[in-house]
Amino acid sequence: MSSKKDTGNSKKTNLPEEVGKSVKKFTRQSWISLREYIFITFGLFIYAVAWKAFLLPHQITGGGVTGIGALFYYAANIPISVTYFSINAVLLIISIKSIGLNFSLRTIFGVAVMTMFFSIIPVPERGTFVGPNEDFMACVIGGLLAGVGIGIVFLSNGSSGGTDIIAKIVNKHRNITLGRILLYCDVLIISSSYFLEIGSIERIVYGLTQLTVSTVAVDMVINGVRQSVQFFIFSKEYEQIATRINTEVHRGVTILDGMGWYSKQPVKVITVIARKNESIKIFRIVKDIDPNAFISQSSAIGVYGEGFDVIKGK
Repeated sequence: MSSKKDTGNSKKTNLPEEVGKSVKKFTRQSWISLREYIFITFGLFIYAVAWKAFLLPHQITGGGVTGIGALFYYAANIPISVTYFSINAVLLIISIKSIGLNFSLRTIFGVAVMTMFFSIIPVPERGTFVGPNEDFMACVIGGLLAGVGIGIVFLSNGSSGGTDIIAKIVNKHRNITLGRILLYCDVLIISSSYFLEIGSIERIVYGLTQLTVSTVAVDMVINGVRQSVQFFIFSKEYEQIATRINTEVHRGVTILDGMGWYSKQPVKVITVIARKNESIKIFRIVKDIDPNAFISQSSAIGVYGEGFDVIKGK
């Protein structure tokens, strides 16, 4: 009888603890989601500024639905916000039926925020931020800002809609990579500027330059944050170093058994995989504990698992 009572009491005492863990987990997930939406908004603002302040005043065409909006703006003076919203509204309806609502939720948010920014940010006169004849400079700066903005959006699991939706739909039904679909769409849109009154080979070159700069900037933002490094640390104070890396850097540590071939003595080797921006913390810890430690650092092309990137299938 007493054992049954004890079992019942243990379940009652564990219930508040599990509820607390669930609440804590929900709060943490909510904060992460809120933070991502804040960064998505910030990235979209930078992207909108790139177009309104640099690309549109100098009549430079880029890729994506924004590029299509720019073509209508140059040809018929239709506000880019109107074209951007109209095309994305149609694409979103198609994507909800084809891909599902999960992908479309953040895309709807991105399209709404981008449309708002395009509506409230004015287009300045040509040459306001760079010289009136500095089309190439406007192309580079605009492409750089646009790439940084979209990179921040991608890092936060967001989407600006447009050709991203087309790429997702085509990729679902055809064995074509997302990057190739986006490239085909962007080149086609930029090349279309040739058939407008403002169109010329020069404008196509500017558009392709902007696309190249923007693509490089996106890669720099994404890879700069996600780039990982691998450490091999040889030290007699391996226990202290491993403990501090665990507690201060919050990275997993593995201790390997080795043998120095020259001394024929056993050695302990600490191996750690961390983000590149965390490497300075690891160096400081090792230097503080054992200034004579031997450290090898190398770049890791890809790291997948808990604390790093998610393993994805085709």
